[in-house]
Amino acid sequence: MIFAPAPDAPLLGVNIDHVATLRNARGGPFPDPLAAALLAVEAGADIITFHLREDRRHIRDEDVIRLKQAIRAPLNFEAAVTDEMLDIIERTRPEHVCLVPERRQEVTTEGGLEVAGQKPRLREACARLAAAGCRVSLFIDADPAQIEAAAEVGAPCIELHTGAYANAWWAQDAAEMARLRARLHAGLQRGRALGLRTHAGHGLALWSPGTSRPTPEAPSSTAVIAALPEVAELHIGHALMGHALFVGLAQAIRDFQAEAVQARAAAR
Repeated sequence: MIFAPAPDAPLLGVNIDHVATLRNARGGPFPDPLAAALLAVEAGADIITFHLREDRRHIRDEDVIRLKQAIRAPLNFEAAVTDEMLDIIERTRPEHVCLVPERRQEVTTEGGLEVAGQKPRLREACARLAAAGCRVSLFIDADPAQIEAAAEVGAPCIELHTGAYANAWWAQDAAEMARLRARLHAGLQRGRALGLRTHAGHGLALWSPGTSRPTPEAPSSTAVIAALPEVAELHIGHALMGHALFVGLAQAIRDFQAEAVQARAAAR
């Protein structure tokens, strides 16, 4: 299957994990990630993304059930490749699944999934989830070997890990930003050439360090990645929720979407 790039801007997947993180800090029911997901959809989010971790540090099993029952937009269920998670996904049947690496001691996902070294396991997982009606994406680094392995195991989509680029952007390391952007672009192009739908995400933010708003001279990390024509979806959580603290969730979603639209238009 050949996927076309998004014509106007990438679709925006809003990750609601950190609403659950805030809730869990007090152990009560508030703030409710389902309420945030409903508001996000009302505000125009294309996809609702969440990560059910092994340690349940933010999203919990009951959240997944409630999201499936109440959210009409596509759900993007991020999970490790474990039998427990595959079983839960098969029962839940979300529209989209993104398989990710996971370590209990990490603060956030630190790298891409090792696909090339576990092809039989990933091939089995992709087949199981496809049979459950889920569109599967593999969260990987922009490594040609991993991209080719993703195609070989039957994943229709890949999401390239943009964390290293985001870190270079926060540090305003121009040389590293240029190197990593080129690597990401090459990876996206390779994925498209293999017939994969190509997504990107992790760590992307809206405003450049030291500025009050994005500018052409100091574009946001979101704008830089959204401008790449092969990016069909962006999945953003931490920075979007951080921005929402100041402007509200609905406005934050509109701001990130506008940034992506403007970046894609300027790149054409």
